[in-house]
Amino acid sequence: MSGARCRTLYPFSGERHGQGLRFAAGELITLLQVPDGGWWEGEKEDGLRGWFPASYVQLLEKPGMVPPPPGEESQTFVLPPGWQSYLSPQGRRYYVNTATNVNGYHASGTPAHPPETAHMSVRKSTGDSQNLGSSSPGKKQSKENTITINCVTFPHPDTMPEQQLLKPTEWSYCDYFWADKKDPQGNGTVAGFELLLQKQLKGKQMQKEMSEFIRERIKIEEEYAKNLAKLSQNSLAAQEEGSLGEAWAQVKKSLADEAEVHLKFSAKLHSEVEKPLMNFRENFKKDMKKCDHHIADLRKQLASRYAAVEKARKALTERQRDLEMKTQQLEIKLSNKTEEDIKKARRKSTQAGDDLMRCVDLYNQAQSKWFEEMVTTTLELERLEVERVEMIRQHLCQYTQLRHETDMFNQSTVEPVDQLLRKVDPAKDRELWVREHKTGNIRPVDMEI
Repeated sequence: MSGARCRTLYPFSGERHGQGLRFAAGELITLLQVPDGGWWEGEKEDGLRGWFPASYVQLLEKPGMVPPPPGEESQTFVLPPGWQSYLSPQGRRYYVNTATNVNGYHASGTPAHPPETAHMSVRKSTGDSQNLGSSSPGKKQSKENTITINCVTFPHPDTMPEQQLLKPTEWSYCDYFWADKKDPQGNGTVAGFELLLQKQLKGKQMQKEMSEFIRERIKIEEEYAKNLAKLSQNSLAAQEEGSLGEAWAQVKKSLADEAEVHLKFSAKLHSEVEKPLMNFRENFKKDMKKCDHHIADLRKQLASRYAAVEKARKALTERQRDLEMKTQQLEIKLSNKTEEDIKKARRKSTQAGDDLMRCVDLYNQAQSKWFEEMVTTTLELERLEVERVEMIRQHLCQYTQLRHETDMFNQSTVEPVDQLLRKVDPAKDRELWVREHKTGNIRPVDMEI
């Protein structure tokens, strides 16, 4: 299909894509690449190139010429006078009679109506032909190709072409959460994106509880430091002397030093662990809220477009039934009133077909937008999750490092006590005390008469 031209149906900004092609509705684009996946590359008349959703454009073909059906490449079908061939954004061929505005699909590549009945209704004919009303992205666009579940259209499992993962081998969020899943109670379904949000909410709750844990640890450290400082000022056993008294004084001094260490530990826990965790949690909540509302709104819009398609499909069926009934009346009795009724029914049927095509295009546009935002948002959630885990890991490492440093400081306050305790010498203490307090070294003797 490379080299073919198409006309844009809707404006596309391309802002969220580094190579997106910006255009307004009604512009002509020459196709450069048309791979599977719903995104094509094209070039505008001003020379700008880029990628865009296939559902935003309508392929144009030379009027009166139709490519041969599969297996008949040597033939070229010439359309009856007044008919023009197009391809829909989904790659399905349809035809428009420029004189009557009647339109219809045919699977084999020919109009759904023979020339002699082209002015009649868009009726379902025999063989491979089908009318516009039988092709809706509602329940199934094609029994062999697609199936719609909870307003989202998927390839049919029996004829699904192979799809490449967006991020192979990475188990990325953007590849595995497109469908809905039954809830554990079996009462309904949960959207795949909702499962991702639930995981993120659990992570947010974990951050909250971790912050509370650190806050409690800070309170404990502060209270402990306060009690140690108070105990170090206690005057109990202050009268002890000698090397033992010196060691006892160092024990009390070490309490004051230890109190200072734990006070510094609590301050660092607050500034280097608790506060960063709280700040990160607040930013995480804001990002989560944006993602949640954005995707939810797009899913609601998609459901609304799907409902419109179903309504239009039903309306087209009713209009076709009415037209067919009036046509049968014409075959029985011809009158001016019957002719007028048929013309009116034909106009309503054509309008209903146009409405259905418009609704299908709007549905595909909404689904393309939902798909685009789902990929972008799930990758953003993936980035946030990696950032959250890494951030928590780093701050837990900081916590253990501070704890290790505290233990080392505590050890340093205890070392002088250990040194003094090893020097305690009762004999030496006795000597020093005796030298200082002796009253005389002359012993008493027996009295002599």
